[in-house]
Amino acid sequence: MTQSESIISTEAAYTSGVYPKRQVAIVRGEGALLWDADGRVYIDCVGGQGAANLGHAHPAVVAAIREQAERLISCPEIFYNDQRAAYLAELAAALPFAARIFLCNSGAEAVEGAIKIARLKTGRTGIVAAVRGFHGRTMGALSATFEPKYREPFMPLVPDFTHVPYNNIAALDAAVTDRTAAVILEPVQGEGGVHPAAPGYLADVERICCERGALLIIDEVQTGFGRTGTLFAIEHHGIAPALLCLAKSIAGGLPMGAIAINAALGPLPPASHGTTFGGSPLVCAAARATLRVMRDEELPRQAAEKGAYALERLAALRLPRIRAVRGQGLLIGIELKERVQPFLVALMERGVLALPAGPNVLRLLPPLVITYEQIDAVIAAIAEVLA
Repeated sequence: MTQSESIISTEAAYTSGVYPKRQVAIVRGEGALLWDADGRVYIDCVGGQGAANLGHAHPAVVAAIREQAERLISCPEIFYNDQRAAYLAELAAALPFAARIFLCNSGAEAVEGAIKIARLKTGRTGIVAAVRGFHGRTMGALSATFEPKYREPFMPLVPDFTHVPYNNIAALDAAVTDRTAAVILEPVQGEGGVHPAAPGYLADVERICCERGALLIIDEVQTGFGRTGTLFAIEHHGIAPALLCLAKSIAGGLPMGAIAINAALGPLPPASHGTTFGGSPLVCAAARATLRVMRDEELPRQAAEKGAYALERLAALRLPRIRAVRGQGLLIGIELKERVQPFLVALMERGVLALPAGPNVLRLLPPLVITYEQIDAVIAAIAEVLA
């Protein structure tokens, strides 16, 4: 039995069963590369499902974690802390509309908190979300998520959620009423097939929300921290949402989430929400290092330029199996005319790890530090398996 087979056998015996696992045991990473237990190397276009924008084992994040772990790992928010104070100030400075930030542990938790805040601040209950939208799998986040296969086993979900077609301003206009607490949207629908917001769409949504007293929640769990070519995707659209949900790459791969709260909403009432682990000194130190690296290495600019390069090369393939290529920055979807799963397996056999986005979309979500040579290798592998 190989080392990989031993790891796979042990984990398969005890894991919960909720994850459809690929037959590979990853043990090490560096930059945009991953190694399995038998020493085989892969180009990573899964990117920790969006959590590895800086790449794997970035030296600055490793150093920050090591240094902070020797000082203080846990400190709940009933006490003040130096790392937390510094990170809150630094993140708020990167988000001029935000006066306050709630720190938590994941994207779904950020969405749950945003839904609670919207209902608390407006006194309303209705939430309008989008067809094909994905916001997580906890009960409130799942209620905003559209995909029936995720929702139906757990019905009834949280009431008063409505779904309208994405990029259809007339449908959203009709859905937002005086009972609507919030509209929640992604700037690019990732899990739903890689569909970017049309120019002007989110600005129109923001206007409708302002006119009717509803809050705009933007879910940047996947698009935040450089992924689309700007530090945050809202910068493409010139909007200032009431609530901005962040997670995934916020702390260089450690579990962390955040809700940026617009200054117009003011502070939250004491004890209206909470979390044990949110904003721990360890993750705040990692998040501070992540923000510094984003700026020092100009990773948003790299994502914009590398994404444009990859999209141009993919569009030029003109293979019969490809229906469309779309994306923004290094969030790229290749819509196929058939199911994507066999091609994910074929790519893994050729040393490329990629994601689906629905049943027939091949999604590329590489670390922003991926090199042009690695992009060329990925595209060559895609061309080979789709030919």
